[in-house]
Amino acid sequence: MSASPASAEYDLVVIGFGAAGLSAALSFAEATEGREQPARIATLERSAEKDRGGATRWTGAFLRINQDRQLDSDWAEHVSRVSGGLADVAYCRKVEHEAPQTLAFVEKHGVEIAFADFPLPHTFDGGTPSMTPPASPRGGGASIVEHLGAALEKDPRVDIRYETEALRLTTADDGTVDGVVVRGSDGRTQRLAGRAVVLACGGFEGNTEMLTRYVGDRACDLPLIAPGIANNRGDALRMALELGADTAGQFDGIHAEPVDRRTEKADAVLYGFPAGIFVNGRLERFFDEGRDTWDNTFEHIGYEIWKNQDQEAYWIADGKTLAIPGIMNSLLSDVPPEQADTLEELAGKLGVDAETLEKTVAEFNSAVGPGEFDFTRLDGKSTVGITPQKSNWATPLDTPPFIGVPVTAAVCFTYGGIRTDLDGRVVTPSGTAIPGLYAAGEATGLFYHAYPPATSVLRSLIFGRLAAHHAAAQQSV
Repeated sequence: MSASPASAEYDLVVIGFGAAGLSAALSFAEATEGREQPARIATLERSAEKDRGGATRWTGAFLRINQDRQLDSDWAEHVSRVSGGLADVAYCRKVEHEAPQTLAFVEKHGVEIAFADFPLPHTFDGGTPSMTPPASPRGGGASIVEHLGAALEKDPRVDIRYETEALRLTTADDGTVDGVVVRGSDGRTQRLAGRAVVLACGGFEGNTEMLTRYVGDRACDLPLIAPGIANNRGDALRMALELGADTAGQFDGIHAEPVDRRTEKADAVLYGFPAGIFVNGRLERFFDEGRDTWDNTFEHIGYEIWKNQDQEAYWIADGKTLAIPGIMNSLLSDVPPEQADTLEELAGKLGVDAETLEKTVAEFNSAVGPGEFDFTRLDGKSTVGITPQKSNWATPLDTPPFIGVPVTAAVCFTYGGIRTDLDGRVVTPSGTAIPGLYAAGEATGLFYHAYPPATSVLRSLIFGRLAAHHAAAQQSV
């Protein structure tokens, strides 16, 4: 990292050190390499250096791609379907088009893309259930932070400012964004002049006041899925709205996931749930665990646990679940499931009433219909005469050992955010781009009603690059 220059004037100021911000800063550096007058770039990070990277640092960063680095061909239409036509399909198709070259960019900088053992059927490949393992950077999102961050540290044109929060954007007389006022760790403020600014500092999931305002009552009960998102305070949205920016995405929508509540490990998500059942604090089933593949239901379960089940639920399964090859790879906690030879013993380990749990499991078992259990596809093996139904993978929980995990819902990111065009430019309600202002990643809104997963990090990387390339091209004119 270079020393802070005496003059705080930059060609690009990037707010955020996650996937979107790193991609923007490094892409701009590459696009402006060789200029007679070297470009100057500032990258701002709210946290200390050891905690840099926001949500990206902690995520597994799954990628909805095939071996050829092509995005799932159904993703754009999938987003449109679940959004009821509200989502920006052109934006989604841009993600599809830009995925291969963007992944080539991060691989060039040392990020290795691997296809891990993840034995659950999902719809990551053309919209049909598949057992193809999803891809991710080896080492998760932390690999993106460290490799792209290292490239920026080696570049003398880049000034990385840690423990720096963005307060407000500044504009010229004609409305062009020309900088940002920041506050450093000493509490003092300073204006950083910038010919362009990229807002890449996440959503507002780390701001309980904004969560309550937009998402609703008891938003304060939502734990954060990872410590890094505590710094996602809604700064980008707040600053852009002050300039009349438009919004996109469902503002009362969140991406929440069911996580093991016995651990403080980040991203301790339970993905393998379709093979068992969920019960709430009253030990009643409350969700159709087999209505679709895990990727199309896991955030709905998370939201339901928070919104209607008082943040308390338990996943219950048996020996047939343990026999599914590789199933434990889909339970991302660092604490193994509670295990017992009887449901009564399991209830004791979970701290719940044994008689009620046994009754619920017995009712479920008696409702299981005929058919052959096949966890590699939507097998149609369902329950009969019980509510809620289990539409697939319904098999009696009658084979020891019995296993259980107490879960709660954790928030990952918010749906609502800034609206941009396909160059990453922040736009007003009329669609007019605000000169000099860009946004990328989870600071920008896209999703309504559901998040078809394994694309958040990817879209962040892509639109960070697009914003940087557009800004660099504008400055070369």
